[in-house]
Amino acid sequence: IDHWRPDAVAFVESEIWPNMLAACAKRGIPVMLVNARVSAKSFAKWRRVAATARAIFGGFAAVQPQSHEDAARLAALGARNMMPAGNLKFAAAPLPVDPSALMEVNTLLGDRPVWLAASTHPGEETLIAEAHAHLAATRPGLVTIIVPRHPERGADLAARLGASRRSLGAGPPDGGGIWLADTMGELGLFYRRCPIVFVGKSLIHPGGGQNPLEPARLGCAVAMGFQDANFAEAVQILRDAGALHQVGGAAELAAWVGLMFDHPAERAAMGQAGMAAASGATDLPTRIAAVLAGLAGA
Repeated sequence: IDHWRPDAVAFVESEIWPNMLAACAKRGIPVMLVNARVSAKSFAKWRRVAATARAIFGGFAAVQPQSHEDAARLAALGARNMMPAGNLKFAAAPLPVDPSALMEVNTLLGDRPVWLAASTHPGEETLIAEAHAHLAATRPGLVTIIVPRHPERGADLAARLGASRRSLGAGPPDGGGIWLADTMGELGLFYRRCPIVFVGKSLIHPGGGQNPLEPARLGCAVAMGFQDANFAEAVQILRDAGALHQVGGAAELAAWVGLMFDHPAERAAMGQAGMAAASGATDLPTRIAAVLAGLAGA
């Protein structure tokens, strides 16, 4: 702190460092808590040390909570000068894409039916393969694209699933099948190509989910399992908007994907709803910046 001599400091989400807060207070540096969240479990812990909680949370010159629930918990813990609730995850830009790579993938896939399982974790790929087998029985040429969360699992997955591997330069199987996109940084590409998306780390226990806002922001119809604790608020918002469907296993996933293939208007409506819901906080960074600038005396 003495080296950088900041005019103001922002803490993010639940990263609250008491020693740093004390150092800022000693030097008269205002601090703000941005995109703040307090889980039910953390709230219960803080309530057991109420005086300490009031000293810490009351020390923030401004607090910007993720949700109304977070705002209520933070207020109960002593936070003041609360901004309206809003989640910075809803203000993120769409994932990037390499236009030439997208053109290449579009050419490889042609007009074949295709859907995507994104950010999958161990145990989920077998369920995806089961869903693929069920769907392929009535959809000749079906391509199921799997993007594992950890690409280094590609060789093992390809051997077990009989999949072709994009990392080795292979395209989708000629007659349909599973195409393993064991590459880095291409989710933006596949979300733009695949209007039907399952988001992983949500069918296994313990899961927690991966970010459903990324495909929703690009107009995809989105499904997830029920292990969604890491993105519970985003899942609820998308569900309430009619932009996300939750499934309990391979059979339910196959049924939903089939429904999306058979009813393109419903699929498009889910995508439009997702785009609107996932982009609902575009002005939030500007509002946060204005508060920080005010604290810094700019």
